[in-house]
Amino acid sequence: MIPSQDDLWFLPLGGTGEIGMNMNLYGHDGQWLMVDCGVSFNEPLTPDDLRTSEIVCADPSFITEQKERLAGIVITHAHEDHVGALPFLWRRFKCPVYTTAFTAEVLRRKLVQVGLTDQVPIIEVKENETKKIGVFNVKWLGLTHSVPEPYAMTIDTPAGRIFHTGDWKIDKKPILGDAFSPSAFKALAKENILAMVCDSTNALKDGFSPSESDCYQGLLKTIEAEKKRVVVGCFSSNVARLVALGLVAKETGRYLALIGRSLTNMVSAARATGHWPDDLPIIDATHLGYLPREEVLAVVTGSQGEPRATLNRLAADNCFDLSLEADDLVIFSSMRIPGNEQAIDRLAEQFKGRKIRTLQAHETDLTIHVSGHPCREELKQLYTWVQPQLAIPVHGEPKHLDANADVAKLSHVPDQLIGRNGDLYQLAPNVSIRRQQVKVGRIALLR
Repeated sequence: MIPSQDDLWFLPLGGTGEIGMNMNLYGHDGQWLMVDCGVSFNEPLTPDDLRTSEIVCADPSFITEQKERLAGIVITHAHEDHVGALPFLWRRFKCPVYTTAFTAEVLRRKLVQVGLTDQVPIIEVKENETKKIGVFNVKWLGLTHSVPEPYAMTIDTPAGRIFHTGDWKIDKKPILGDAFSPSAFKALAKENILAMVCDSTNALKDGFSPSESDCYQGLLKTIEAEKKRVVVGCFSSNVARLVALGLVAKETGRYLALIGRSLTNMVSAARATGHWPDDLPIIDATHLGYLPREEVLAVVTGSQGEPRATLNRLAADNCFDLSLEADDLVIFSSMRIPGNEQAIDRLAEQFKGRKIRTLQAHETDLTIHVSGHPCREELKQLYTWVQPQLAIPVHGEPKHLDANADVAKLSHVPDQLIGRNGDLYQLAPNVSIRRQQVKVGRIALLR
């Protein structure tokens, strides 16, 4: 299956019909462009498989069988579900990778761990820069998310121009970077956007997603009232949340420590690229045991109930750096990813069995977690600004895709295409979906 000079195709291998392990292909004139190469956690390899693998990714067989046609890989931002599989899979692709400075720094650290130091050609790009990648002209547009340097992009070909949003929200008071600016997206209305490929994660939620600054205030109010140890579980790649917790530690007289290699790597990358404030110190986690309980603020991995992560080890009281006692508080500052609810609840019950308190976002009126994804009013605004001819919802389960398409229709987008991984979206010369054109699945990266 090879796109002709007249064809413009979109082919999701992962992340459409599910949340996580995003892997998208665009096809034109005999070439392919990959956008994102991510992982998912604690997933069965098949729908009927009761065994789970710690890390899985979309099966890349379709593109590896014709890797000579893969012009390049674009990574939109540094979250694991967009970049985490690339170090494991790059040997199958062996093509250039295009991304921004922060994501490049995160990626290089991952490549060292898999023995690919200095072997992967990484081309760093900046906002409003355009790169010719094979037959594709790609331009990067800055927006707001929960990680430094998140970017949308336009993908221009003679057959049509696509706007790929990546992960985004409209954050007017972000913890990191500039506030969301509508101007670049309003300008797209004059560029005849054929298709807008758009994040659907929060398409079922009305209104606007709260700001990261709101989350900072909620965490501050929660933690300043505490007299015992506080542990916060969050995603390691949520640098904005880590900065917010650094500010909270400073204002509440606590010492901030990170437990987990992924957390320390992420902050190190943020420091190396100028995204970590110089006045927010972090202490070595081995010092936590010497501190009074009221001075401890530890940030850890494992908020989704991952079996090998720090929160599980804390619950079992076998964490080398920190031991919790009755009446300490564990805060889950993260969303409950669909499918992980039971693992998270089991973890919370394990803490409660030791009389250690837990607090999840749905259990308090204070804002202790905010999403990095757009709710319905944000989707409506972006569709109205961009005015695409066609809406293609991605990054979500079927109900999220349907809800995104509904917003697009209400926003006067003429057509909506709703599909699943493995479906071939033909965008030019005619618009259609050819169902299940490519065999898709998932492969284990770590068991």
